[in-house]
Amino acid sequence: METKFIFITGGVVSSLGKGLGSAALGALLQSRGYDVRLCKLDPYLNVDPGTMSPFQHGEVFVTDDGAETDLDLGHYERFTGKPATQSDNVTTGRIYTEVLAKERRGDYLGATVQVIPHVTDEIKDFIREKDGTADFVLCEIGGTVGDIESLPFIEALRQFGNEMGRERALFLHVTLLPYIPAAGELKTKPTQHSVKELMGMGIRPRILLCRADREVPEEELKKIALFCNIDEEKVIPALDASSIYEVPLTYHKVGLDTQVLDAFGMTDAPAPDLEKWEKIVRRINNPESEVTIAVVGKYTNLNDSYKSLNEALTHGGIANKVKVHIKFVEASLFDSSNDDIAHALDGVNGILVPGAFGNRGAAGMIKAIKYAREKKIPYFGICFGMQMAIVEAARNLCGIENATSSEFTDEGEHIVGLMTEWVKDNAKETRGNDDDLGGTMRLGAFPAALAIGSKVAEIYGSEEILERHRHRYEVNINYKDKLEEVGLMMSGTSPDGTLPEICERQDHPWFIGVQYHPELKSKPFDPHPLFVSFIKAAIEQGRLV
Repeated sequence: METKFIFITGGVVSSLGKGLGSAALGALLQSRGYDVRLCKLDPYLNVDPGTMSPFQHGEVFVTDDGAETDLDLGHYERFTGKPATQSDNVTTGRIYTEVLAKERRGDYLGATVQVIPHVTDEIKDFIREKDGTADFVLCEIGGTVGDIESLPFIEALRQFGNEMGRERALFLHVTLLPYIPAAGELKTKPTQHSVKELMGMGIRPRILLCRADREVPEEELKKIALFCNIDEEKVIPALDASSIYEVPLTYHKVGLDTQVLDAFGMTDAPAPDLEKWEKIVRRINNPESEVTIAVVGKYTNLNDSYKSLNEALTHGGIANKVKVHIKFVEASLFDSSNDDIAHALDGVNGILVPGAFGNRGAAGMIKAIKYAREKKIPYFGICFGMQMAIVEAARNLCGIENATSSEFTDEGEHIVGLMTEWVKDNAKETRGNDDDLGGTMRLGAFPAALAIGSKVAEIYGSEEILERHRHRYEVNINYKDKLEEVGLMMSGTSPDGTLPEICERQDHPWFIGVQYHPELKSKPFDPHPLFVSFIKAAIEQGRLV
């Protein structure tokens, strides 16, 4: 069949759940046997989110092909199981970079370069290249309708919709029905104004997904349909769910996928097979026990900073039939404090130190790692968390008191240092201290060889793995022998043996550090084996307490 395009916009306020809604709709269409592809248009001027603070943008999701992308692509992967790529996320920065490169080459044949048609054509080209790659292409537009940054994208979509026609292009608008306690009712006026704004730009949405925190009265839905010129059955309430993994089921119950297919005239579509989602929700709602994992990080004030990590821990819980409570511990509070970190970690069943950049919080993380090592509490170090585990062992077990990372200081003994070269796709890549920060890390999927008989080889059930990386500092392999003398085994390296990828302690119930980001590949119906094993170890820890 010809590719159908679904464009998801948002109005009234940000953080309405467009990404989650797009992912859930993709999962529903997939459950009916259709092939789906999801992509994201981001209106900000950054080329990618790689240089943004996690407090500004949340986590950066990394694809196998090394793209630093919006965290919504993580939702897409987790819900559909399809790996995202560089070509599934584009920003205003990338669009303008392409346009200006073409102008410099003379591709526009002397024309005055303008937003219309040159910028809008570039956006349409990004969308059009997906034609023929799936039955349905779902394209989410970041930001809120009315934002000045998103105007070129909205105009490009208007043109693209007209070119494709109603048979192949559908606009779905996500909006908010706020509850006003003083009035005791949900208000529809913000939705009306949002739709009016969108229609004023030449786009008429055919489906409304109305977010609300309580049941929406039938008369309110009819009122929205009347004032927004939309069919009544296509004004769909989207209520808050207790778990994001309930969303495909709840959205199917209110008819989202049915109405989308109806809008395309596909009334004879196969019935959905939602058994795997039902199983996941049963596991979540009926845990056999619970565990608490301390995440000792430096971006703990914003949950989205660790979005994939939080979900991967949940996936580990689903696989082990337990509820995972995450206790965020702000590492920087213990950097210079003489207080023992023990009171913050008291009673937890596992300790995890995630990825990070910079010196802030490093001292607190090292204290947490020492505590986990000495108290035999399951420890999982990811990226920066592995590097700090190496520094902790070097300082406290190897006797290298000034062991540190060149990321922190030019002084001391650099157990961790800036990578200056590595191999990617059979070609050597090089980096320098003064290079740009954006897009200059070791990014994307790289292979690793696991030591025979190691714990990680047992967990993976393999001696070769492929995992996603995002870092520019690396543990110095020359310290391998010293570290292994004190029990910290380098159980995984790059295939050529030059870059440490995994460390583990064999004198500890569960102590593993990895240089890559396994959370990026975990899915609710296909949890990452390291998280499954870590949560299993945390359960055992709980039984010992």
